[in-house]
Amino acid sequence: MSLTLFDAFGRYGAKPGNRQKSLSAMASDGAMVLNCLPAYFRHPSRGVLRYEAKLSLVQATPEQLGILGQHLTDAHDNRLPVRMIVRSLPPETNRSKTLGYHIRPDLLGKVVEFDGDHFIVDFTRAAPASSASASARRNK
Repeated sequence: MSLTLFDAFGRYGAKPGNRQKSLSAMASDGAMVLNCLPAYFRHPSRGVLRYEAKLSLVQATPEQLGILGQHLTDAHDNRLPVRMIVRSLPPETNRSKTLGYHIRPDLLGKVVEFDGDHFIVDFTRAAPASSASASARRNK
């Protein structure tokens, strides 16, 4: 399902500073919400989806970059979880359509590196709420 950027942030309980161009926001549960571009993802190892970029290469206003930098610093220093929003590209045949966004609530990230410019966020599958209750449901 394709969402607006504002709605995608809202699914995580976050309110972006700019309804159409925010790079990040903080969710009501304390998690950082990151607006991701598909081109910056890779799989460094089994079960890990890595998002790696540099602030100096992101096309955004200085204010937006400053906010993203602060959010990355907070998430890194305080070991906050990171939630993902991914920008979807319109189909090749219809480039006139606006961009949409989707979320991946099944993945939870952490900022593993941030030096003020270069940053790495590793996403893995979120652990089930309770493995004991899950196994109990399977055994019924």
